[in-house]
Amino acid sequence: MEQRREPPVHGRGAQSGEVPTRFGLATRETDGDWRDHVESLDGPPVRLRTTVTEENPKTILSFNRSPDIAFDRSINAYRGCEHGCVYCFARPTHAYHDLSPGLDFETRLFAKPAAAELLRATLAKRAYRPRPIAMGTNTDPYQPIERRYRITRQVLEVCLDARHPVTITTKSDRVLDDLDLLTQLARHRLTAVAISVTTLDPRLSGKLEPRAAAPAKRLAALGRLVDAGVPAHCSIAPVIPAITDAFMEEIVQRAAALGVRSAGWIPLRLPHEVAPLFREWLSVHFPERGGKVMSIVRSIRAKDGQGRDNDPDFFTRMKPRGVWADLFRARFRLACTRAGIGKTRFELDCSQFRRPEVSGQMRLFED
Repeated sequence: MEQRREPPVHGRGAQSGEVPTRFGLATRETDGDWRDHVESLDGPPVRLRTTVTEENPKTILSFNRSPDIAFDRSINAYRGCEHGCVYCFARPTHAYHDLSPGLDFETRLFAKPAAAELLRATLAKRAYRPRPIAMGTNTDPYQPIERRYRITRQVLEVCLDARHPVTITTKSDRVLDDLDLLTQLARHRLTAVAISVTTLDPRLSGKLEPRAAAPAKRLAALGRLVDAGVPAHCSIAPVIPAITDAFMEEIVQRAAALGVRSAGWIPLRLPHEVAPLFREWLSVHFPERGGKVMSIVRSIRAKDGQGRDNDPDFFTRMKPRGVWADLFRARFRLACTRAGIGKTRFELDCSQFRRPEVSGQMRLFED
């Protein structure tokens, strides 16, 4: 794989901001002559800044019928994610807004300040039936702007008030900002938290997921959750062949040493525009092994003898096939056996659900 000649975009995962052509949108290109002219007058291009647009949807719960995932409803408090993980499978969703799944996804964010209010109204409906709500399935509920908006915390307050089960997946130790609520939810068997640890190398993490919490902070957060009695799961996701798979065993070992008793791994997924973005990232940071990485990726996603960048099919999209996939699977199982750790299915309790008042004081302090 050839190395890209343009300098890397520092502090961001994606290295470009092209608008995809899947929906017939107009493409955007940087005019080299114009850029050279501007740089000669004003210096290098202005540093990318993060912007947040507030939106007011009519509903906040998203329902799915996917037969190979454990939840049927989710909440995404934000669109886009400042963590900037180059491998994020949610990047293509920005294309629906005429925005780039690349740099736009991690710099042009959307927040939903009314999420808790909308959730309360939904839970109060007579026809509503409770099942666990998943947060963090698309974009991270604890990305940096959560510290300012506190939307995730407000949603957790509604769930606690209504005794509604909720799960969280994150790459941030900011989840500890809500440890008080999570502890109360856990006391009623209403929550479980998964923290994703991709690598133990902070420099590599800074390239892969430049604005996510450092790996050491994520592991420490897992330990804090365990100590507080909150069911915690270590998710090694994604496993990137020849880039992060070398850390699999040690991540399992360190998680187990912290008292974590549940772990799992998910192979790299490259849907739609994520594949070219990831290839571009490889050409910038790992040009010498990019060909090997993609060769393995295509082998574990192969179908009918043909290599593919991605497998979108139900059931097989999370379960790679082939020699390399079998090797990763065997290594992970052996690491778990040695560490005394497994994959626990956290059973949350829906029987305590009580419809919230649409208006009025929450019952957060009731037993």
